Amino acid sequence: MTKWPIPAPMQAALDAARAAGKADEVPIGAVVVHGGKVIAAAGNQTRNPPDPTGHAEILALRKAAQILGDERLSSCDLYVTLEPCAMCAGAIAHARIGKLYYAASDPKGGGVEHGACVFAHPQALHRPEVYSGMGEAEAVQLLKDFFIEKRRK
Repeated sequence: MTKWPIPAPMQAALDAARAAGKADEVPIGAVVVHGGKVIAAAGNQTRNPPDPTGHAEILALRKAAQILGDERLSSCDLYVTLEPCAMCAGAIAHARIGKLYYAASDPKGGGVEHGACVFAHPQALHRPEVYSGMGEAEAVQLLKDFFIEKRRK
């Protein structure tokens, strides 16, 4: 059950996740918000083209940096449908994202509250404010449905 109403940026991230799933990618979506507006959105794109770094977060951060003309995105927030992995958490720190919102926790591969806990390390370059849970039920259901369908094939 969702803890609070899902804000428009998380809905946009869920839409990007749905589109990724339809493209046979793991359904994870991310959006970057600047000045209250979504400026970049992406879904996972690791399979086509083959790219192990084609995570939704990385792709959305790249687009936002290009749009703003700056690698520092300190005036931006990031909305993601699944807890970022350690690689993505590192990119979030390097980008200096102000606030990170993610829908579902990832006990197996997460790098924020689980696993590497990147932002908790004394060496962390930057620690965004982190909020989790909004849109969790929807994000979890997208992932469950995707993998159920994969097992059927």
